[in-house]
Amino acid sequence: MHKQKLGHSDLMVSGYCLGTMTYGTQTDEADAHRQLDMAVEAGINFLDTAEMYPVNPVRLETAGETEAIIGRWIASRKPSDMIIATKITGEGSSAVKDGAPITAARMREAVEASLKRLQVDCIDIYQLHWPNRGSFHFRRNWSYDPTSQNRAETLAHMREILTCAQDLIARGKLRHIALSNETAWGVTTWANIAEREGLPRMLSIQNEYSLLCRQFDLDLSEACVNENIPLLAFSPLAAGLLTGKYAGNVIPDNSRRSFNPDLGGRVSGRVFEAVSGYLAIAQEFGLDPVHMAVEWTRTRPVITLPIIGATTSEQLAHLIDGIDTPISDEVKAAIDQLNRAMPMVY
Repeated sequence: MHKQKLGHSDLMVSGYCLGTMTYGTQTDEADAHRQLDMAVEAGINFLDTAEMYPVNPVRLETAGETEAIIGRWIASRKPSDMIIATKITGEGSSAVKDGAPITAARMREAVEASLKRLQVDCIDIYQLHWPNRGSFHFRRNWSYDPTSQNRAETLAHMREILTCAQDLIARGKLRHIALSNETAWGVTTWANIAEREGLPRMLSIQNEYSLLCRQFDLDLSEACVNENIPLLAFSPLAAGLLTGKYAGNVIPDNSRRSFNPDLGGRVSGRVFEAVSGYLAIAQEFGLDPVHMAVEWTRTRPVITLPIIGATTSEQLAHLIDGIDTPISDEVKAAIDQLNRAMPMVY
């Protein structure tokens, strides 16, 4: 599989990243290890996890289990060039005691815990799962109000975290620090502080991005182009909606909807109409809807790497079968036309 340099780093990563958030709940350890083996065989050398995982549901009691499952796979397989990205949990999560915010002190503890669970000496990419100050992600865009943010406190926090990252990088604990669920103002502010004060630059941003969720296309894309920050696109299948398996508003057993019926706010009054439109485009052009949805993210102007996650190894095999599916200009035009007719469906 073709590999590319990630942002301003020297990391050479595959064009697809393996997501692991269900490992330990919906996906048992044996199948998780099978998926990791399949990814390596397919040429994928990039995986994403988080101290908060597994999900469905997120619980303090299970936090870190996904990293531990990956760590046992690493210890047994000893992969030579695997790039590992993980995350420190943001403020308010039930996966952290008392929903503690991200601070330098907690970051140092979290890094050590992740290193131990992953059974590695260094984390390649360490992401802030979401900003302490909040953002419009996770369907909060409908009521987003940033007026309670304190600019001075935010700038001090950013400086604190980048200084901590600089020390952890110097000590060989981390290679790069990165963002997740950030805004355009956040991206540029982190970049300005790093440039002005000689601190580590944010390497990448992991935000939701799919045919049904294109918030990134505007201010965020401009910010990321100018700061050389590639997008790691999570939920390119819109939590399974774009597979068509929920068409007709059904809830298959052991699917994400069986644990989270509204898919974190994605199931809205218009979403199934939009899904039907994208399924129709795939049928018209003879494409598998799963392959079309994932591959479309790789055609975008900003460098975008989709995170392909699966509950089962069978689902992952289907995703892998679609690698490098060509998306023609005619398909892209049809997708854009539907997006103009039905934007922001959740």
